[in-house]
Amino acid sequence: MTHSFDALILGGGAAGLMCAIEAGKRGRRVAVLEHADRLGKKILISGGGRCNFTNLHCQPENFLSANPHFAKSALARYTPQDFIALVEKHKIPYHEKTLGQLFCDRSARDILGMLEAECQHAGVSIFLNTKVQHVERTTEFIARTPNAEFKAPALVVATGGLSIPKIGATSFGYDLARQFGIAIRDPWPGLVPLILSLEDCSRYCDLAGVSADVIASCNGQQFREKMLITHRGLSGPAILQISSYWKQAQPILIDLVPGSEVAAAFRDPKMPRNLSTLRGELRKLLPHRLADRWLDAHTPTSWTNSALAETENQAHAWSITPTGTEGYEKAEVTAGGVDTNELSAKTMETSKVPGLFFIGEVVDVTGHLGGFNFQWAWASGAAAGQAL
Repeated sequence: MTHSFDALILGGGAAGLMCAIEAGKRGRRVAVLEHADRLGKKILISGGGRCNFTNLHCQPENFLSANPHFAKSALARYTPQDFIALVEKHKIPYHEKTLGQLFCDRSARDILGMLEAECQHAGVSIFLNTKVQHVERTTEFIARTPNAEFKAPALVVATGGLSIPKIGATSFGYDLARQFGIAIRDPWPGLVPLILSLEDCSRYCDLAGVSADVIASCNGQQFREKMLITHRGLSGPAILQISSYWKQAQPILIDLVPGSEVAAAFRDPKMPRNLSTLRGELRKLLPHRLADRWLDAHTPTSWTNSALAETENQAHAWSITPTGTEGYEKAEVTAGGVDTNELSAKTMETSKVPGLFFIGEVVDVTGHLGGFNFQWAWASGAAAGQAL
């Protein structure tokens, strides 16, 4: 069976659905081909099931890409306020959590339901359980599945990255890019927990579940948020954020006591200079078990001013070298992807192959934690949808 459309969109996630809505509103006959049995699986599990759907403070600086300017055009033309207007039109209750992060009051299902309703209103055809096995381009694009073929002059690849394979992530988008001679920036797991060495793990990982407000730094980037100790290493928002910038064998620096002084009390000449006093001071600033354990490994060599200053410095720049990450299974996003030099920043269309577009996570634009990756999905999807 052959189906003909104006545009085929491979992938029914956030970017693909937004693209379909925008193109459908412009009268284009659009088909979304989704290999899973339902749309938006990643939307449904995001934000602990509440979907952190955007961030009020979205700026180009919140994105990682080999070309930091690429995302500016799309982000400027479809803003968080544009998406919020859509959410409010559908009367979906939402709230700001912290740092501009917007979440559904009820469930991520509200966002997916809204996108499905908008697709229906725009006349978009949706095909579930539709696994594209092969794509070719003659006078138009032909996407072949086991029992049908779909034809259109435009093809939009919105297949996501490699993150969370258990909900269906594959390398399909990258494979398709390579098939058409489109360059790829090597992908890597982003927003992912870090694994510590056996030595560091034996020292700290029995504190799994303990968290602290820290500043994590690496490669000129820093993030102040919570750090969480896990059974295998470190996680929590500060660590997930810095993980996108971390490279193998590099140390990360952790300020355990941002804005505070551990040794300030020792300026009082009456204060006894001993481990018990220092432990008491550090316990005022950190969870007790973490304070005790860290101090066991960083006991001052003496009680002179210079030795205390060194301990102070270590508390603000604890250097720890992860041995790796938890990989794509636990990564919230895939960094790297289709090289932005191959794409129009205005339309997301490839320069080498007219009619071929790449949007969303498959592109080398990766947001920080906190709703930025959804905003890139909406913005890049809208840019392509308005160009189809």
